[in-house]
Amino acid sequence: MEIKRDGYLNKLIGKERNGLIKVVTGVRRSGKSYLLLNLFHDHLIQKGGDESHIIEVALDDRSNKELRNPDSMLRYVKEKIKDNQTYYVILDEVQLLEEFEDVLNSFLHIRNADVYVTGSNSKFLSSDIITEFRGRGDEIRVYPLCFREYAAAHGGTTEEAWDDYFIYGGLPLILSRRTPEEKVEYLQTLFQKVYLSDIVDRHKVRNRDELDELVNILASAIGSFTNPSKLARTFKSVKNKTISDKTLSTYIDHLIDAFLLSKSIRFDIKGKKYIGSPAKYYFEDIGLRNARLNFRQTEENHIMENIIYNELRVRDYRVDVGIVEHYAANNDGKRGKRQLEIDFIATKGGQKYYVQSAFSISDPGKVKQEERPLLAVGDSFKKIIVVRENIKARRNEAGIVTIGICPFLLDENSLNL
Repeated sequence: MEIKRDGYLNKLIGKERNGLIKVVTGVRRSGKSYLLLNLFHDHLIQKGGDESHIIEVALDDRSNKELRNPDSMLRYVKEKIKDNQTYYVILDEVQLLEEFEDVLNSFLHIRNADVYVTGSNSKFLSSDIITEFRGRGDEIRVYPLCFREYAAAHGGTTEEAWDDYFIYGGLPLILSRRTPEEKVEYLQTLFQKVYLSDIVDRHKVRNRDELDELVNILASAIGSFTNPSKLARTFKSVKNKTISDKTLSTYIDHLIDAFLLSKSIRFDIKGKKYIGSPAKYYFEDIGLRNARLNFRQTEENHIMENIIYNELRVRDYRVDVGIVEHYAANNDGKRGKRQLEIDFIATKGGQKYYVQSAFSISDPGKVKQEERPLLAVGDSFKKIIVVRENIKARRNEAGIVTIGICPFLLDENSLNL
């Protein structure tokens, strides 16, 4: 089965021969190796490239064990370069290469070498890995399959693809697991024995049980505001454990650093400033989130919100939670100031969109509730409500667009419909 990942492939193509090291990052098992060794390789050949000018080394292959030595790797690559034409150096699982930062910086001195690397442990997946190359790295962030990619490879109807996706998520290999039992085992084993073990080993976490509990609490609260202080109180009241908010903040940073979690902070729309704590946390892959909870909490409304958040980030938007102050009559008839929430503000350059996730707006009261914060913004940027119903985009007299979740996810230009 070939899964097309044209968005990432085009990013790589656009960065060819730019004088920087192309560093492909992302959560483990998101398809980084496949992108480089299959899709990008095929692109180079199809455009007329010579196989002898593509130097690929899979460092997790035991037959390449000697090349994990930095001097051996440098010698190997230099010996492969026979002329002045461009050579594409592609290293997979580069974290297995000793002193890999020095080796990659040395490659930059080879004028006709165009270097691409990927890696899959928590050290390499660190969100600040680009700083290792002192500004000479160019990051391509790879996410698990978005719904558009997943549905194209699924083979069933759109609704069948959605039913699988919102339960099992978009890690590419989930598509090769045929039964629900195989999918469940794959996700639970991956989370516990790979992702968390990486974090524990790298950061020398002393109490893994605390980290496990934190992950479960965050998984249960996607789309809800929280902060380390609130989480510390939860540990105390529910788990009868005393954990400092500083320790919990450190654990959260580890999870974000490994690309398992993402943080969305509050932005005061009219005040034009970030508010800070509390914040919302979303899972990089919804299947991993569900696996952490043994698939017991699969309420589609919260999952839908997480998926919309991930989709906006796949489209390269910065995503914040919008807060807008609104004056309205209280129960006693007096006007008072209220804070209204907009699920997402998606920004990229001069583009800005306000997006609400609403499972259903079947009655007038619910419609009013979802539209109220959007109308309170008072600017001319696009305002969108995404609902579970399978409806095409429609615009009301106030300019607010309502669209179904599947049409929204399947059309990469849906923000502009």
